Amino acid sequence: QVQLVESGGGSVQAGGSLRLSCAASGYTFRPYCMGWFRQAPGKEREGVASIDTVGNTYYAVSVKGRFTISQGNAMSTLYLQMNSVKPEDTAMYYCARALSGTRCSSLTFGDSGQGTQVTVSP
Repeated sequence: QVQLVESGGGSVQAGGSLRLSCAASGYTFRPYCMGWFRQAPGKEREGVASIDTVGNTYYAVSVKGRFTISQGNAMSTLYLQMNSVKPEDTAMYYCARALSGTRCSSLTFGDSGQGTQVTVSP
């Protein structure tokens, strides 16, 4: 059974940093485009970052230059390093596989884990 478990969220002041992690069980990430999306209350889901099968990375304009996506050596852990966070980064963050048939750069994702909450105070 495939399972994704996110962790590392919390409360941080604007300008601070957080590192989110996503652990997979049941498969490795190697054959897939993987990434992160977020959803704030009352807002639509927003793709944040993705990484393809050869390590190319893609970012939403809103986080480019501040967030970095990476994978662990075992290809079953995904990370999102969040620097210079802003109050508008407050959301539940999810890791997921790219939706089948979509480009990795489109930041479009399928089923995810339960998410980890990130709250950024001014």
